Formats: sequence, structure tokens, C-alpha cells
Amino acid sequence: MWRKLSFLLMLSFLLVIAAACGDSSESSSSEEEAESSEENSSSGEAEEGGTIKIGVLASLTGALESYGKQTRQGFDLGLEYATDGTMEVAGKKIEVVYEDTETKPEVAVQKATKLLEDDEVDFLVGSSSSGDTLAVVPLAEEYEKIMIVEPAVADSITGSEFNPYLFRTARNSSQDAVAGAAAIAGPGVKIATFAPDYSFGWDGVEAFKGAAENLGAEIVIEEYADPEATDFTSNIQKIIDADPDYLFVVWAGANSPWNQIADMKLQDRGIKISTGAPDIPALSTMEALVGMEGFSVYYHTLPDNEINDWLVEQHTERFDGEVPDLFTPGGMTAAIAIVEALEQSGGDPDANKLIDIMEGMSFDTPKGTMTFREEDHQALQTLYSVKLEEQEGVDYPVPVLIRELTPEETAPPIMND
Repeated sequence: MWRKLSFLLMLSFLLVIAAACGDSSESSSSEEEAESSEENSSSGEAEEGGTIKIGVLASLTGALESYGKQTRQGFDLGLEYATDGTMEVAGKKIEVVYEDTETKPEVAVQKATKLLEDDEVDFLVGSSSSGDTLAVVPLAEEYEKIMIVEPAVADSITGSEFNPYLFRTARNSSQDAVAGAAAIAGPGVKIATFAPDYSFGWDGVEAFKGAAENLGAEIVIEEYADPEATDFTSNIQKIIDADPDYLFVVWAGANSPWNQIADMKLQDRGIKISTGAPDIPALSTMEALVGMEGFSVYYHTLPDNEINDWLVEQHTERFDGEVPDLFTPGGMTAAIAIVEALEQSGGDPDANKLIDIMEGMSFDTPKGTMTFREEDHQALQTLYSVKLEEQEGVDYPVPVLIRELTPEETAPPIMND
């Protein structure tokens, strides 16, 4: 009897222990499942947040290296400004991949293809050269990705070569031309033009010629030079022989003609020089042109707004006292435009949805408010009528504001019909 009772007690004890272990095991299993579920939930949230990837094409080496540097610095600062330093938009992280086009169209196509296929970017931005940009723009349509064109200016980009995936924050050659012609053209005025022999120069001269002739001026000679040349003597002599009242110069790049124009004393011969005020390194070669009236795309003292104040302050602080140059605000503007569009789309980078948002979209920039014109996606923007003056403590002629040229005044013709 006692043995039977002992056996039953022992059996009851073992059942209790088993039950307890079972509860513990189930509890532990439940906790592990809960933790696993929580981890999966967190992973799902991170995946849902995702990343916006932007591929930037720029001339980071070669003749237009300084332009690529300005674009890159401006773009980085623009993302910081537009996201309040978070580098996120609509809950998504922003990642930027830079690629050097080397100012070679075939390289630009290779790098753009790499960005689109290997890096799987959501946006393209670029590039420093109009030739590079024209080679790349068909890829934006092929891959259905928004491409922000900055700082390339050839009219054909938003003209004959336009596709709906292109939006240009850079001004175009016709906007430059309207501003340049307004400064010098009039009835009976004889004007010579000088430009590099590629799309940037051709489009610039064509647009200027149209604007100047509409104001009654005569273009007496169009002279083009190899963009890689360092000796422009023969080109300048042909201009002297044509005996114009003005020489209007369209130029970009480090190998500028200003020193030779000064050495050949065109102004002493009664030929006045006019151009768009270039970047600071090129201004440093233009001492002989003090007093010249022309136009400017940007000089850091010209715009009067809070965004430009922020840009100048931050750029000077971070880059050893260096002020933002000609194309720095363009890089910043491209970044601001992308963030603004994504905020309106709720972070959706689908290009076909963004097209509807960006057509007609206005946004604030270091140069004031810009608007993407619905018809050709060209950003309408402020330019500046300026005069080059000497200023104490500055070792180059400084563009001083005569007046702002409003976006309405500088609106170029629509050329993608």
C-alpha cells in the first residue's frame, strides 16, 4: 500500500515538473517568436523606408574639372539644406554616387549606364559638358528615370533632343543670349561672335544672333575655335579684320581667350568686349576688361535671399574661405528640386508620377524662385545685368549688379515643338 502510494506521489510530482517545463518551453518559444516577429517587423519597416539613390555625372577631371567640383560641392550642400541635415526625404535615406565623365561623351554614356544598371539609381544629374549631356539624355528615357540637367546649357537639350524625363535647373543658351543681347544690341550695331566649336558654342551663338538681330543689330562674323586650343591668334585677327563695334564671347573652360584678346588690344581698336561674367578663375584673367557691361548667371554677392546667404556662409566655412562660384548654386538647386519633388510624391521615385509633379513646379533656390516650364521642363530663373569693377581686396574684376533680369524677361523660346 505504501509503495503504491509512494509511486502515485512520485508520478504526480513528475507530471507537475513536466507541465512546468512544458509551460516554460512554450513561454520561451512564444517569447522567441515574439522577438522574431518584432525583428521581422523592424526589418520590414527599414525595407519600407528604403533608399533614394542619385547618380551625379560631372567632369571631375580634365578641362572642366573646376565646373564638376562646383557642381559636386553645391549638390552636397543642397541635399543638406533641403533635408535639414538629415539626408532623408519622406522617410527614405538619400545616397549619392558620383561618376567622372572626363568630359568625353563616350565615357559619359558608360558611366551613366553603370549608374542605371549596376547602382540602380532613381535619378541622374549632370553634366558639366553639353556634349556629355546630349550623349546621355536618351538613356533617361530608355530607363524611365528623371534626369536633372545641370549645368549643361545647350539649347538642344531641352529643344530638339528633349524627352519628358529631362528637367533642367541650369539656364540654357537662349537665356544667356537674351541677357547678353539686351546689354549691347541695337539698330545698326555691328557685332562679332567668338565661341568654342561644339554644341555649347554653336547653340550659344545661334541664340545670341537671333536675339541681337531682333533688336536691330548685325552679326558681321561668327568665329569658332577648337575648345582644346590654347592659341586663338588667327581667330582674333579675323575678328579684328571684320571691324565690329562689339565682340560677344561665349566661352567655358580653363583655356579661355581673355589674355590673348587683351594682348591683341581689341578695345584699343574700338572693339568693345561683352560676355557673360564667367567663374572666378576666368575673371582673374579679365583685368583688361574692367568697365565691361554684360550679364552674369551667378556671383555670390548678386542674389539677396536667405538660401544664398546660407550657401555663402556654409561654403566659406567648409572650404577654407572659398566662396561659391558660378556653378555651385546650380548643384544646390538640382538637389533642392529633387527633394522638393520627392516630398510632394511622398518619397515615390517613379518617374512617370514625378513628371506630373515637376511640370510647373516652383521651388526656392540660391537665385530666388525657379519654375520648371511645363512645355519643355526648362527652369525659368533670374539672371543679372552687371558691370565689371575693381574692388579693394579682390584680385579680379568683380561683377557688380546693374539690375536683376527676371525669369519672365529671360524666358527662352520653346524649341521642342
